[in-house]
Amino acid sequence: MTMIDPKAVLKKVTPTPVVENKLSNDEKKKKIESLFTEIMQTLGLDLTDDSLRETPHRVSKMFVDEVFWGLQEENFPKITIVENKFDYDHAVVEINIVTNSHCEHHFVPIIGKTHIAYIPNRKVIGLSKLNRIVDYFAKRPQIQERLTLQIHQALCEILETQDVAVVTDAMHSCVKTRGIKDVTSMTRTSKLSGVFKEDTSHRVEFMNSIPRGHEVVY
Repeated sequence: MTMIDPKAVLKKVTPTPVVENKLSNDEKKKKIESLFTEIMQTLGLDLTDDSLRETPHRVSKMFVDEVFWGLQEENFPKITIVENKFDYDHAVVEINIVTNSHCEHHFVPIIGKTHIAYIPNRKVIGLSKLNRIVDYFAKRPQIQERLTLQIHQALCEILETQDVAVVTDAMHSCVKTRGIKDVTSMTRTSKLSGVFKEDTSHRVEFMNSIPRGHEVVY
């Protein structure tokens, strides 16, 4: 059993555009609360109303502790890999992994599911760790293409194989509730490598094992 070094993994992953501001989580929450108070006041909302009074505090806590905690490297999930003692050489597939993120263009929700497959080489990983990796990269302002790449790149590095496939299906609130206001469309992004890209039979087997677009339940 081997513990994965998060720093080594994240060096191999397409970065999210961030800058280090040296603020603690408490300092971030305090500043966000102050700034969101100003936004609400600018909109003409009455913060003395008992329904609105705590909203800036709730938003600051939500941003730092709940929906954007994946911005912090130290929150990368603790992951151990084990030797593939059984010499298992077929695809391990997990579908419908809850993938809730936020669009970095409008800061509104992206609601989706991710489907993952890999063929073990020398290493295997606990199934729940796949969910945790997806959740970590989802918990930051995102675009779906980058999110899919980050999940794929992290798994290739952790599992020491290119035989990895990742597909993400998502509904975007920025499309559903503003602009075009299309309530029915969904977006699918994918990154396939190794045998899933080069071998038609592996690719078809994986794609047939995941839900069709209209079958995804968000």
